[in-house]
Amino acid sequence: MQSEAKIHTEHGTDSSPQGPGCSLRHFACEQNLLSRPDGSASFLQGDTSVLAGVYGPAEVKVSKEIFNKATLEVILRPKIGLPGVAEKSRERLIRNTCEAVVLGALHPRTSITIVLQVISDAGSLMACCLNATCMALVDAGVPMQALFCGVTCALDSDGTLVLDPTAKQEKEARAVLTFALDSVDQKLLMSTTKGLYSNAEVPACRCG
Repeated sequence: MQSEAKIHTEHGTDSSPQGPGCSLRHFACEQNLLSRPDGSASFLQGDTSVLAGVYGPAEVKVSKEIFNKATLEVILRPKIGLPGVAEKSRERLIRNTCEAVVLGALHPRTSITIVLQVISDAGSLMACCLNATCMALVDAGVPMQALFCGVTCALDSDGTLVLDPTAKQEKEARAVLTFALDSVDQKLLMSTTKGLYSNAEVPACRCG
């Protein structure tokens, strides 16, 4: 299904989802930053930054033990204060994404814990959390059937599509959508949406 949504970034507007306007903010990643976790990574998207640490596979409490695969746990800590409803929702979505790619059956009756610390939130936080998680899992050597990435897009009132939006762009948007895609065949692993949009606008959002 073709979408007529336009894509706007700092480079301008392009009517084609695959055109030069389909780009993200500057991003950077650094691995093996922390000594205590088995793997760690810092991911930066624009001014949004998340630090991730992975512990395990390790021993698991009997109450959380799963006999045929590893138990995955995600802990998301906000920049300030205690985790709230928003953090718990993101934890669940990140865990579901990881469970789709991590080969947990290779480490039954163990736990893999992912701890995410928000350093700064300037928009597209969920996508940044997903990307930091993937890089930390790679650094920890956790077996996965594919890598994955997160991308967020926002739709404004006139249908213009903004990839990797800032916090201001998200606030002004008609809808904000975040997707997690695998690296093998770009299969959709997870999606979360907020606001109003049409089915025809979704394919353009997934171009990122």
